[in-house]
Formats: sequence, structure tokens, C-alpha cells
Amino acid sequence: MTPTDDILFAACRLAGIPADGAELLHAHSNSVYHLPSAGVVARINGNDHAGLRAKASLTITRWLADHDLPATEPALDHAIDIAGSTVTFWTYYPQHRTDRPSPQHLGEILSHLHTLPEPPFPLPDYQPLLGLTSILTADITPTVLSAADRRWLSEQAEQLVAEYRTQPTLLGRGMVHGDAYAGNTLWGGDTVLLGDWDETSIAPRELDLANTVQARRFGLPEADIDAFLRAYGCDPRGEPLFDVLVRMRDLHTLTSYIRRAQRGDPRAHTELITRLRSLQDPTAAAPWASV
Repeated sequence: MTPTDDILFAACRLAGIPADGAELLHAHSNSVYHLPSAGVVARINGNDHAGLRAKASLTITRWLADHDLPATEPALDHAIDIAGSTVTFWTYYPQHRTDRPSPQHLGEILSHLHTLPEPPFPLPDYQPLLGLTSILTADITPTVLSAADRRWLSEQAEQLVAEYRTQPTLLGRGMVHGDAYAGNTLWGGDTVLLGDWDETSIAPRELDLANTVQARRFGLPEADIDAFLRAYGCDPRGEPLFDVLVRMRDLHTLTSYIRRAQRGDPRAHTELITRLRSLQDPTAAAPWASV
């Protein structure tokens, strides 16, 4: 059993939800389990933000449902704090369709999201590259990053954050999903839903478009990027702020791989080095992979 298994079983006991047959679906920045007996998904978040983001996601998704935005729905109305982690329970949506939701579907959802009224609850301001810069100041980082790589990343992050704070926004500031990419969409019957609302904040709305454009590093065809932006209704490519946000996304994706490499994950370490070298020398850029 893994440490997250223990947390899952303890949280399920407190919630009165059966954990028999639990299946780990995803383990990256958080751990996600399917609980087939209950038709529920459990998400285990670490304590980086004292569980506040996970708890806020419950309020956010209920409000979004009231505004007919297709978002995943909670299965339990409160979070459970246990062993330094926060556990939330969500409706499970069987993925019977063989096709994945498209970037165009995501563009349509984001277009809807960005026209909603101001929510009646507070949201944090987006803090650019906070996770990465926090790791770069930690004593344990040099075990997976050389001093030169650490210095290069710190300089790049500092430069991009400074540029972010000085560039005007074409789309204005408002509520954003914060981690909007195709991997956070799923089918709810024949409707496409957007999940993982832990990063929701107030930010330039371009932030929600940057991830899909940056996904060309993972092989997303330009035609799909074009279709995504057409579905959204605006193409901010070429705008200075948008360029900064895409480059920030490049660096942001390193954060979880640094953490995993520090925990001894060899595949994460290999991918981390691939991405880092691609950023340092664009002429030697290699395709990125999710591992």
C-alpha cells in the first residue's frame, strides 16, 4: 500500500463511502481514485495550500452548475482533512465514448466561463509561477537540479513574472479556471465537462488559453489550436502578454516533475531533463511527453 492508499481508506471511513475495489486513476500533483462501489472519484491533494483550493473547488463547481456551465460535480458537500492532505469526493463519469473531448469543446466551455458574472465568493489573485519559485528556494532542490540549471530557471522565472506584471490584457481580468487543458475535460454522457477547479483564481483571461497553445510541445497539431481559438471566439497569439503566459506555462509544467524527481521517480527525472534542455536550447528541442 502507498501512503495515499492509507489516506484514502481513512477518509472513506470518515465519509461513510465504501473504498473496496478502489482503483488509482492518476498520480501527479494529486492522487485520484475511482471508488466503483459508490460511483465516486476521490481526489487527494497535498497540503501546499492548506487544502484551501480543494475546499474552494466545491463551492465553485456548485455555483457553476447554477449557471449551466458544464463542470464536474461534487459527490460530498465537504472536504476531509487527514494526515496533512485534503480529500474531496466527486461524481464519477464513465467514459464510454472512444473519442476524447476535443480542444474545440474546451474553447466553447471557456468562452462560456469568461462571460459569467462575478461570483459571490472571494477568489485569490493568480500568483504567477509561485509553485516553481517556491521549489527553487527549497534546500532539497539541488538533488535533482544542478546549480547552473537552478540559477537559469530562477532567472527565467523572475524575468517572466516581471514581464507579466507590466503587460496589458486584451481579454480583461476575471474568473479563470487556471489549469484549462484538454486533459481536464471528460464526457458526462454526450456533454463535455471541465474538471479540476483547484487552480481557479482572478487573472487575465488569456491565462486559460495559454495551455492549449503551449500544448504544441506535446504534439498538438496547429489545426487543433486554431479550432480551439475559433471556438473560444478570440485569437490572442501575437499579443505580448499571451506570449509571456505561454512561456510561463513551459516553466510551470516543470514543477510537478521536479517534485516527483526529488521523490526518486526516474521517468519524471528523465522527462524533466528533456524539457529543461529543450527550453535552454530551442535548436535541440525534443517532443515533450506526459509520464
